[in-house]
Amino acid sequence: MTIQILRSQINDYQTYTLADEEMTLLKALIKIKATQDATLTFTAGCRASVCGTCAVRVNGREVLSCAHKVRDGDMIEPLNYHPVLRDLKVDKQPAQKTLLNATAWLHRYQEAVLTHKDERFTERQTDCILCDACYSACPVFAVNPDFLGPFALTRAYRYSADKQESEVKSIVERVQHNGVWECTLCSGCTLVCPKGIDPKMDITMLRSLVVQHGYEDRTFAQMGFGTPDFGSEFGFDSNGEF
Repeated sequence: MTIQILRSQINDYQTYTLADEEMTLLKALIKIKATQDATLTFTAGCRASVCGTCAVRVNGREVLSCAHKVRDGDMIEPLNYHPVLRDLKVDKQPAQKTLLNATAWLHRYQEAVLTHKDERFTERQTDCILCDACYSACPVFAVNPDFLGPFALTRAYRYSADKQESEVKSIVERVQHNGVWECTLCSGCTLVCPKGIDPKMDITMLRSLVVQHGYEDRTFAQMGFGTPDFGSEFGFDSNGEF
């Protein structure tokens, strides 16, 4: 079978031939580097789907190399919206700075009795391995590179929903700008998460918390609702006649 890998030096796909056998993409990349092309560059870590290091795009969809079973004709690319260092290796530091911008951590601890149900409530969000698959799949970054992004907003929701957090409003304030209201709720992030996290739902729940703290969608007033624009933001002149 053959696969194609986007090479950064030539800015084009290079074709490689592999034995027709079942293997993970990571194993295929290692074989290619060892036996065909020592210049091929990629990253890997645990090889067990728990570190998130080896995330790439295959046929336009984000996957972990160590979990994806390679198929004939696969087209492999680096993650979207990340500076490409070489071939499939990208710089994740700019993307993961969104966690700092969202202040997605426990701000002020308060004593609270946590039940098993409380622990399960945020257990899934805590499973995030920062593979950046959701970041790469998010279409908002194509028009707004300052968007906080799915994994930062999921982490912000995880701590804002924690009973041990006494400064929820501090988190809520930081997700207003380039945050919860910029998300299109397209589900792209949810579909590619290798840990089964649902960032779309987390962002929806975070929006609810934002409203509860007295904030509102600042983009709402700019919507035309599909009607002709006769001078106002809502598509008609409120001082005119119909």
